[in-house]
Amino acid sequence: MNENVRAPFGNFTLVRAAIEVCGDLAAPVADALKNADAQRWAGSVLYVDTDPDKADTAVFCQAYDVPLELSANCVVVAAKRGGDVTLAACLVRADTRLDVNTAVRRHLGARKASFAPVDVAVAATGMEYGGITAVGLPDGWPLLVDEAVAAADHVLIGSGRRRGKLILPGWAVARLPGAEVLPGLAA
Repeated sequence: MNENVRAPFGNFTLVRAAIEVCGDLAAPVADALKNADAQRWAGSVLYVDTDPDKADTAVFCQAYDVPLELSANCVVVAAKRGGDVTLAACLVRADTRLDVNTAVRRHLGARKASFAPVDVAVAATGMEYGGITAVGLPDGWPLLVDEAVAAADHVLIGSGRRRGKLILPGWAVARLPGAEVLPGLAA
């Protein structure tokens, strides 16, 4: 393990290459990092160990000295058209709000879109509430990424668990499976 890894921002005691600590990640996240197709971006992902009791965005950013604009929230959305429901993940900066009713609904061609119920999001992703992330989403899921996230030098996202976060370049977010970078996804 490389003991000299530093995070590009924030105040973290333990920083490692995420690929080296797969045992600390939710299974879908670890699997995604180890996938051969992920090698284009997986090496750029860092893991920072954090207190799970400080996982909520505002508390986390204050505790670890992370600017809100460098943190991104992954929100699972349920888009409905007729009897069909499509689950999708949306990644927006923490200092913005996801435009579910217009941008997401229209992009997914849905009549109605809303935040997925917590139990549905957790069961579908295999990740913990408060740690759901864009890395390791189920196959075929759309991942809608606000252009500000993709344009960031680095962004902090969940690790699939409440303990720990991932830091990766915006260009790597744009290369995640299913990713579509969209203007106006957040307000």
